[in-house]
Amino acid sequence: MQISIRGLTKIYQTEGKTFRALDDVNLTIDANTIFTLLGPSGCGKTTLLRSIVGLENPDSGEIRIGDEIVFSSEKNIYLPPEKRGLGMVFQTYAIWPHMDVFNNVAYPLQNQNVSKEEIKKRVAETLALVQLGGYENRPATKLSGGQQQRVALARALVAKPKVILFDEPLSNLDAKLREETRKELRAFLSELGITAIYVTHDRIEALALSDVIAVMRSGKIIEKGDPHKIYFRPDSQFVADFIGRANLLAGTIGTCEGEFALVETAIGKIKAMNPKAFPVNTKVVVCVRPEFIRLSSLRDERENNLFKGIMQHLVFIGEAYEADIKIGDTLLTTTVSPTKSIQEGDEIAIAFDAQHAFIVSE
Repeated sequence: MQISIRGLTKIYQTEGKTFRALDDVNLTIDANTIFTLLGPSGCGKTTLLRSIVGLENPDSGEIRIGDEIVFSSEKNIYLPPEKRGLGMVFQTYAIWPHMDVFNNVAYPLQNQNVSKEEIKKRVAETLALVQLGGYENRPATKLSGGQQQRVALARALVAKPKVILFDEPLSNLDAKLREETRKELRAFLSELGITAIYVTHDRIEALALSDVIAVMRSGKIIEKGDPHKIYFRPDSQFVADFIGRANLLAGTIGTCEGEFALVETAIGKIKAMNPKAFPVNTKVVVCVRPEFIRLSSLRDERENNLFKGIMQHLVFIGEAYEADIKIGDTLLTTTVSPTKSIQEGDEIAIAFDAQHAFIVSE
């Protein structure tokens, strides 16, 4: 089910000041995709999710789910949440502690006056889908955090919604369980072929779960694309920095060479991808992910971007060292294999390929 949002604005008045939680948001979410709203706290992602569900009443704009307008300020349309045909999984799961698993999942159907036989059938099917078959009589309080998350998912799915929405549902799980659950969730949603909207501030969740990511800032959608595009070819410095660890080097484009450009920076000339075709003399930022910086040799003349520096910091994190390399007054971060014989204070050379450096706007 496609979702179309046009000109959506939500304004709050706090302590005499005007705050635009949503600022003229325009967005299309294609049917049968896992669509993630990603951004820092206060960027508007939860307000946008709640507006789609009907828990927030925007000041202006329009929301269309499929062919049906569920909100329009111009046409004075507001469809309440229970009539929008959506499923919702909250951050706290909202599991009823006094009910067993069966009744927690059956609750939406019981409110719709569905027959007992149909309820029993659909609850069994949905619990099997989320791998909780046989847990029907288990008290909710006896479930693990991951199992409670699955019960919340089953309850959202049992009514066969047009769209399912998630408001940071994994934030209360520990790191290992969060990793396991997001893999399961991705598999569930892909198998269902349902439109899903997922809100998170966790970049790993967004990259692992999504077909499409929309990055929000100050009530606006500032960039949208698939995870690879957002990570490897973001348009702006903010997105490059927010979506992952990044070395960001300010500079000015000196010359352009087809899809590449030479950028004058504090550490010297960097050859980098120029996907937006910024012209000569444009002030830009070069982004290089730490995983693409490698130790090299100053004698290797084949290297495009080759620099000499001092190993400033080495921190052992198990599978690698996190390393800070000082070049002039600039620190670049990379990872170094634990098998490398290197110490803080060593003079080293680093290099990275031009296709792994990319130019973004300031």
